[in-house]
Amino acid sequence: MSATAFQDFPTHALMDITARPDVVFVEGEGSWLIDHAGKRYLDFVQGWAVNSLGHCPPVVIEALNAQARRLITPSPAYWNDQALSLAQMLATHSCFDQVFFCSTGAEANEGAIKLARKWGRQRRNGAYEIVTFDGAFHGRTIATMSASGKPGWDSMFAPQVAGFPKAVVNDIESVERLITDKTAAVMIEPVQGESGVVPANLEFLRALRALTRARECLFIVDEVQTGMGRTGTLFAYEHFARDPSDEPDIMTLGKGIGAGVPLAALCAKKSVALFEHGEQGGTYNGNPLMCVVGCAVMRALLERGFLKSVADKGRYLGTRLSVLTRELGLSHERGWGLLRALDLGADTAADVVGYCRDRLEKDPGWEGQGLLLNAPRQNLLRFMPALNVSSAEIDRMMDGLTIAIRAVCR
Repeated sequence: MSATAFQDFPTHALMDITARPDVVFVEGEGSWLIDHAGKRYLDFVQGWAVNSLGHCPPVVIEALNAQARRLITPSPAYWNDQALSLAQMLATHSCFDQVFFCSTGAEANEGAIKLARKWGRQRRNGAYEIVTFDGAFHGRTIATMSASGKPGWDSMFAPQVAGFPKAVVNDIESVERLITDKTAAVMIEPVQGESGVVPANLEFLRALRALTRARECLFIVDEVQTGMGRTGTLFAYEHFARDPSDEPDIMTLGKGIGAGVPLAALCAKKSVALFEHGEQGGTYNGNPLMCVVGCAVMRALLERGFLKSVADKGRYLGTRLSVLTRELGLSHERGWGLLRALDLGADTAADVVGYCRDRLEKDPGWEGQGLLLNAPRQNLLRFMPALNVSSAEIDRMMDGLTIAIRAVCR
């Protein structure tokens, strides 16, 4: 690969929607990315938990190559074998009966909102409100931004879509106060990823499910970030669902289900899957080229010992971060499985991210290499490695992180 100067890329042609460093990535394999200049980066962001099996996993490449020669999309007006196979796999290994496939997590959440409102109209005297939570992130469509509890989003593209009162995570009374005869559902992320890896505790989630049953409204889990093995179980709801009475009515998936390709899913119990013909759809939904990847990802996650290894490595990463917290006098670490956060106790997260990416290569043992981390808050780092990350790669990341924090603090 020949190196290309950054200024030679036509960056002006892309719409400017976020601050990006002067790096153009051109290759990736496993936990590593390579930029336009040939520099290698250990990637603990992985597309914000998208690349569940790392960059360019062989099973995805093989599935895409084989399927692209057979059929890319026949239109969602027809059945295709890969969508049927993936839907059956999800139904078999979850508590849900029916699946709608789409391209993004926001699309899946938009579908969940529509489904809950349809259910409320038919089964709860026209109820349409969906209780969501402060700090929540459900997507970037107008409706999913309205459902989100991200500060400032209530005025960014005002007026919002009405009907999303906000409760407080781990405060069951705050939810109870908001449920009225207009409430169709309660929607929650088991772990708020974009808010800084804020887990709902298991007792709260069980109480929430009991409350929604008692008040006869739906319980929706947004598992776009926590689903597909990320927390050490196939789905995060498995941590709190001890029996069928604890199970959600609707679940959304995205990110990891496609391992890098645009694939998401809306999963529902048959009793609430009320869409009539023409009410839900999409040009690319359920196309076989994406669904064949979802099948490959499911098979990988269901291999003997894979999910246990995610849980084990999640505990290992958490332990390493806790030790570092004590050594450097930081605040704390938190998270489930391989979705974790480190609170630095100071607003230095962006500086640490920048050091790891741009300056770590000048430290002994890191020549020509960098480290990619994410800072969702000024004081917080988030870790979302590939689910098949190795213990050696976790150790390597911890080495770079330690160097960077010490350098920034110094």
